[in-house]
This record gives sequence, C-alpha cells and structure tokens, in this order.
Amino acid sequence: MAKLILVLGDQLSTDLSSLRHYQPEDRVLMAEVMAEATYSPHHKKKLALVFSAMRHFAKALGEQGYNVTYSALPDSPSTLFDAVTRHIDNADALLITEPGEYRLLAEMQHWQAELGVKVTLLEDDRFFTSRREFARWSQGRRQWRMEHFYRQQRRNTGLLMAGAEPEGGQWNFDHQNREAWQPQALPPLKRYAPDAITQEVLALVEARFSHHIGELLPFEFAVTRQQALEELDDFITQRLPAFGTFQDAMASGEDYLYHSRLSPLINLGLLSPREVCEAACQAYYQGHAPINAVEGFVRQILGWREYVRGLYWTLMPGYKSHNALNSTRPLPELYWSGKTGMHCMSEALRNTLQNGYAHHIQRLMITGNFALITGLDIEAICDWYLAVYLDAYEWVELPNTLGMVMHADGGLLASKPYAASGKYIQRMSNYCQHCRYKVNKLTGADACPFNSFYWHFLARNRTTLAGNPRLAMVYRTLDRWDEAKLDAINQQVAWQWRRIENNDL
Repeated sequence: MAKLILVLGDQLSTDLSSLRHYQPEDRVLMAEVMAEATYSPHHKKKLALVFSAMRHFAKALGEQGYNVTYSALPDSPSTLFDAVTRHIDNADALLITEPGEYRLLAEMQHWQAELGVKVTLLEDDRFFTSRREFARWSQGRRQWRMEHFYRQQRRNTGLLMAGAEPEGGQWNFDHQNREAWQPQALPPLKRYAPDAITQEVLALVEARFSHHIGELLPFEFAVTRQQALEELDDFITQRLPAFGTFQDAMASGEDYLYHSRLSPLINLGLLSPREVCEAACQAYYQGHAPINAVEGFVRQILGWREYVRGLYWTLMPGYKSHNALNSTRPLPELYWSGKTGMHCMSEALRNTLQNGYAHHIQRLMITGNFALITGLDIEAICDWYLAVYLDAYEWVELPNTLGMVMHADGGLLASKPYAASGKYIQRMSNYCQHCRYKVNKLTGADACPFNSFYWHFLARNRTTLAGNPRLAMVYRTLDRWDEAKLDAINQQVAWQWRRIENNDL
C-alpha cells in the first residue's frame, strides 16, 4: 500500500515518526503554502529561514533515496490541504506526524472524511515528554510549577544526575546566573554565506513578502543539518562557559552576548533537544563549562521548553482566551516600528526587527514587561511575539507570552507577574546610561516610563495581586504612599499614554 507522507516545515528531521514508516513505494510531500506564510505577518528572516531549511532538507532526503515531491512558491497551492489534494493520487493513505499547533491539528482531524483515504496522525516524539505523559504529570496537581516538572525530567533522563542526586549537589544554580554585564571581548558569530538555494529563497521573500515585518538582509543563518551541528559546536566551545553567569545581562549594541542561536534550529528539527542537552552536559564532564552554565542551559530546554509545550497541549484551546488582568490596551505602533526614546525598548526592538531575535530577558523584562505593566491587549501582544521571532511557533510562544509575560492565566505558568520598574533594567544592563529618560525619577517629562507604569500596574491590579505572597513587600511600599503621590502617578501614566498614542514616547 503506497503512502503519501506529509512533512511540515518545522519537522526537518530524518528521525521523524512518519518518516520511520517510509517504504520505497511511498512518496514524501513537502509544501510551501501561502496560508502558513501569511496567517501571521512573519518576520522576513523567519520566512527565509524556514523556506531555505525546507528546501535543503528536501534535497538531502532525495540524496538519501527518498522519493520526494516538493511544492514551492509561487506555484504551490495556497493551503496544506490543497497541496495534499493535488498529490494524493495513487496513494492509499496519508501519514503525518502531528503538527505543533492546535489549529493545524484541528484541521487535519477532518482530512480523512474530506480526502476519502485513511489519514494517520502519529505522535511527534522528538520531545523528551509526550503529551500524554505531561497530562498524567499535571493531573490532580493543585499547582503546576516548572521546577517540580524539571526535577522529574532530570530523574527520567539522567541528565546532570550523579546517581539519585543532581550534579553539583543542587537542582538549580540560577542564583549564580544573574550577573550584570561587564564589558569584555565576545567571540564572533559564525556566519553562513547564502548558497544558490538560499539566494532563490531570499529573492522569493523579497518579491512576495516585502510588506512583512523585519529586515531580510543580511541573512547568514544555518539552514542545513550540517550547519546546525556547526552552530551547536560553536556555542558549546565559544559561548557556553560564560553563558550562565551573564544569561540575564543586557548591553547596548551586543545582540547575542553569550546566548546561543540554537532555538530556531531545534524548533525546525535540524537539531534534537536531546543531542543539544547531551552536548552541554559533555562540556561539563570534560571540564570545559561550569555547572551553573550547563545546568542553566539544560533547564531552558529539558525544563522550560518541555513544560510550556505540555501546558499548551493540555489546556488548549481554552488557554488562548485567558485574560486574568483584563489587559486590553491597543498595541502601540512602536512595537512594529522600533521608534521610541526608551533606549532599552529601542535596543530590544532593533535587535528584534533586524535579526528576528532577542534573548529571553529582553523578551520578558523589556518588551514583555512594558506590555504587562501598560496592560496591552493579550491577543495583539501574542500575535506580535508570534510574528517577530525566528523560533516562534504557537506551542512555545503562546504560553510564554500569555502566561509568563502577561500573567493572563492568573498564575498557572508563573507564580508572580514579571513586572519591574526601571531599576531592574538599570541593574542588569547599561541601557539607562544611554537613555533620555532618568531611571531614578518617577514623574516629570524626563522620568523613566517604566517607573510610573509599574506602580500604576500594581495599584490597578491590587484586588487580583495583593494576596500573592511574592508581592507583599511591594504592596507594603505602595500602602505607605499618600493620595497626592498616587494621583501624580495616575496623571503621569495618562500623559504617557497620550504620548504613546502620538508615537512620541
């Protein structure tokens, strides 16, 4: 029985559950379709990365003996279903590894009736934890906490374990990973010159998606399995040793510091999360990288990445509608233009628009913190994060934005909202030294907007948040302020919102 095996653009692995069933009489279908390219105004670099990686992967499959049909834009059908319909002839069945996004899975569950052939959806087992295993872990728990899940992951996998105990004598070394930036020479980034395939993709993106967000050039990312392995080796060798110490730091003009560019490659399938974690652990055992760096890095993949995926699939589709803090303000134009006098925001947005990248503290404590404390619309800010980052797919983006950034799930993902004034930004970066606003001022024309928005956020959400023990100290501070000071903050915020609406903040 001949099968058609549909491989999606973020499933670029020969260790894919569907490809394990490949037989010589089968065909593999890959398709670039406008519906997937345009349901979000994806960053131009993201489109180029996905299309180029897809084309290179299809070429590699063909060289390995697979019978591959590749449907490329601009001649490809507009949807995945249309692409399957066009190529299902002479196939008795359709085989698909489950997609990473709920909306696609919901569509595909109707395809068998519509196509008239057997459609089999296989589990995506490229993760450490299956959806069923996470649902079993979460069942009946009064509180879900990533740290509890992460420790179980360590025990299950044996990663960074010394028998029954964690390496280094403790599970989490995060207290050693909060150093502010200290000027120093950074290792150069690896750059991958676009080959003929990538050049064709760049021309396509410029011609068909010129209205999308972001800058397309220069484009120097890894797009093949071999280049992804080189990127992994470069990170382990050049950046991992100092990654932990400075993973929360930020610095003007330094877009990557000691962070990796591996998350887009893992999310595409060019690298497996297990091989990445094992490479980091090997660096620790060989004495190349300290435990705080390796544990912090492994926690992001083995812990956080797996946790948000499990939460997404366990709680969708209802999770998407949460808005615990009633955040409804329109998304300001500055998120799309990057134009603002707030130097921290302009730096994070510049990096985002230029590179399709910002590291986790820029996302959480700069662009995310600002969205949280100003009360931006949940759907709008989630759509923005999905559009602008190379590694953004809804299964990982939605919990991180709705839950971690916006606290819209009421504390399911994070035990407290990650709200902060300008003082946090001053402590962790050199941004404030270059800003026209004064980080030590609460009100006035030159006062840091993060300060008044932060206290206004706490005041307007008192009913919801005051009972959180992790916020008890800040609410005690707020309680000591008189009405005149609180009124001055309200006036400051109202004035700043007028400036935001006029694109003048």
